[in-house]
Amino acid sequence: MTNVEVRPRAPGLSYQELLDADSREVPEILRRQQPFDQGPMFVPVERYISPDFFQLERQKVWDRTWQMACREEHLPDVGDYVVYDVAGRSYLVVRSGPSTIQAFHNVCLHRGRLLKTESGCRATEFRCPFHGFGWKVDGTLLSIPCAWDFPQVDDPADWSLRGVQVATWGGFVFINPDPAAAPLEEHVGDLGDHFARWPLEDRFVQVHVAKVLRCNWKVAQEAFMEAMHVVATHPQILPSIGDANSQYDAFGNFSRAITPNGTPSPHLKWNPTEQEMLDSMFDRNLDEPPVMTVPPGRTAREVAAESRRNQLRPVLGDPADMLSDAEVNDSFYFTLFPNFHPWGAFNRIVYRFRPHGMRVDESVMECMFLSPFPPGERPPPPPIHWLDADSDWTKAPELGSLARVFNQDSFNLPNVQLGLQASPLEHVTFARYEETKIRHWHQLLEEHLAQP
Repeated sequence: MTNVEVRPRAPGLSYQELLDADSREVPEILRRQQPFDQGPMFVPVERYISPDFFQLERQKVWDRTWQMACREEHLPDVGDYVVYDVAGRSYLVVRSGPSTIQAFHNVCLHRGRLLKTESGCRATEFRCPFHGFGWKVDGTLLSIPCAWDFPQVDDPADWSLRGVQVATWGGFVFINPDPAAAPLEEHVGDLGDHFARWPLEDRFVQVHVAKVLRCNWKVAQEAFMEAMHVVATHPQILPSIGDANSQYDAFGNFSRAITPNGTPSPHLKWNPTEQEMLDSMFDRNLDEPPVMTVPPGRTAREVAAESRRNQLRPVLGDPADMLSDAEVNDSFYFTLFPNFHPWGAFNRIVYRFRPHGMRVDESVMECMFLSPFPPGERPPPPPIHWLDADSDWTKAPELGSLARVFNQDSFNLPNVQLGLQASPLEHVTFARYEETKIRHWHQLLEEHLAQP
């Protein structure tokens, strides 16, 4: 097919030109280009530091949008439940029947105590520890102590736990507190088309790490929505990452960035050899394979791709041989409004960012590894490994070398927050193309803020 270049050009190969040299047939979805020419170039600093804006955001975003609460595999048995907290709200997501998942406000209807403070399994009821009011796992009222003293509870149906909408996509469970919200299918749009070749429902949670960060949740997630920061924050990977040659696209409520690996950054002042590119790729890879060499006439991308196909073959079988160099080398990172960041192909990363309680200047960053598994029983998910704000990412060794990369990112984030609080400026400024995903996100935010 003929590909029309529809993005600004940095020095070096564009992503579409890189696809033209792939050793395999490239999925058509990677040929799709949908640049985003709207969205604000400037946004107010108060979005990151103002308590009043935080309250508005809570009302217009967290109380009204679809947000990922957990994976279906976190709820394998009837009575299993997950506590999902965001922006001072708390929800119970529970498997109330063999094929039914429900979600409720995690609040006792008597005096407002949280019913549960931690996730659990095989509950038969939700009973308030304060006075003993109880509900079945389907949210219906079970019992009231001293029921004779509550004449106002004349209809038990009126005393069911307050429910919220629940739906699933890609093996994830989403909730939406707004009863009038459009279905999840409408919110995600054609995101499923992008993952049709790499279905996330066929993965298992291999790693789950959460860390408190001393910055607004948007400061945190925006740091993972572009490759523009690589040259200053992660200079060690420049020999093998086409950071400024990334492709950015926006589709409805989600956006996509594609950053090529195995090609040098145009910021470099020297030309790395294919061997230097390969060494750089695997020095930062999540799994450390044996040292490899690039034979004459081959490229670092081809050698790295073959190694990764070999790693996937025991799990995927023969289909692993059909995966393109792009699918096994490159970074495809999506953002579904407001805070869900799954990565495409066979990069295992999924991010979620949310406020830490009601703190404007603190957030929680979570990283899951979703890995494919051979036919058979899905491995159970691990518990969340929590790191506090003062803990180093390397305290979670299950992250592998990604922990060192996160440390580089985390070094910036508190200082961004402090800088915003100290700034004499009224706005922050975004790049026209390389920060497409961030501008698209703020465009969606402004649409939500404009709703009555």
